[in-house]
Amino acid sequence: MAVTTSTPPQRGADPQAPADAGAAVRAASTGRVASRVFAGLSTGAGVLILVTLAAVAVFLVMEAWPALTASSEDLEAISWFNASSVAAYVGPLVFGTLLASVLALLLAVPVSIGIALFISHYAPRRLAQGLGYLIDLLAAIPSVVYGLWGALWLIGQLDPVFTWLSSTLGFVPLFEGYQAPAKNVLSASVVLAVMILPIITAVSREVFLQTPRLHEEASLALGATRWEMVRMAVLPFGRSGVISAAMLGLGRALGETMAVLMVISPGFLYSFFLLKPGQHQTIAANIASKFPESSGLSVSALIATGLALFVVTFAVNFAARWIIARRAEFSGAN
Repeated sequence: MAVTTSTPPQRGADPQAPADAGAAVRAASTGRVASRVFAGLSTGAGVLILVTLAAVAVFLVMEAWPALTASSEDLEAISWFNASSVAAYVGPLVFGTLLASVLALLLAVPVSIGIALFISHYAPRRLAQGLGYLIDLLAAIPSVVYGLWGALWLIGQLDPVFTWLSSTLGFVPLFEGYQAPAKNVLSASVVLAVMILPIITAVSREVFLQTPRLHEEASLALGATRWEMVRMAVLPFGRSGVISAAMLGLGRALGETMAVLMVISPGFLYSFFLLKPGQHQTIAANIASKFPESSGLSVSALIATGLALFVVTFAVNFAARWIIARRAEFSGAN
């Protein structure tokens, strides 16, 4: 009779260890390689963005250099150039760009926050889904459509408003006299506000929906009303996201071309506070209107205005990131 013996397990052996230890080693090695490849691709993408940004800046400086170094006599030879230097020409354009964009932001942000809060915390679920889809569709409408709407319908509808503003707030330079410049910049600001409203609303809505449920329930459990819960829990949590959404909308407003060009009539001159009279247009709209008839030095002058817009946009985004970072550090410290 055959006697079978069993070998006792060695001390320290893991009974749950995989049968094929080599497969586990190979899997771990493959995971490390994949992690390194992904890290390299991510780093390369980040470096590529920086290189592209630097290339755009170098291109703008090189192309604008002839206009930046040109004499006043050469610049005055350009038919549409109505200043003694590039800085004097760019200044009113930068002011017009910032004025229209800031007014649009002031009009759009409160409405966007209200719509986002209604969708995220007040509206019934089915209605909230439908409004969310509608907001996303509005964000996809081309700017030319908004420009046509503003030029063909909005300006006529705003005539009574402009008349009232001129008669009531005429002491404010922007509303002084019922003139085309003030009328145009306000109309353009309303159009820009409608354009950036879906973007700000969509981002703010997603931020408000990320508010921790426990924070909301704790506020309601302590006897807070729904508005008090929103004010004490939702808005503080989404403050950084709302700022990011507003800066995203401001970036689109600063670079918008066709809608502003179709609403603002070119060629008007006016002064505002201490600025000298200049063309009341945004930089992007001015480039679009002047570029077809430009050549040589005039193209360099337009690219110089584009360089100014590049610097303004970069400064705005840098300031927004700094504000968000400071708020995050402050919140973490508390």
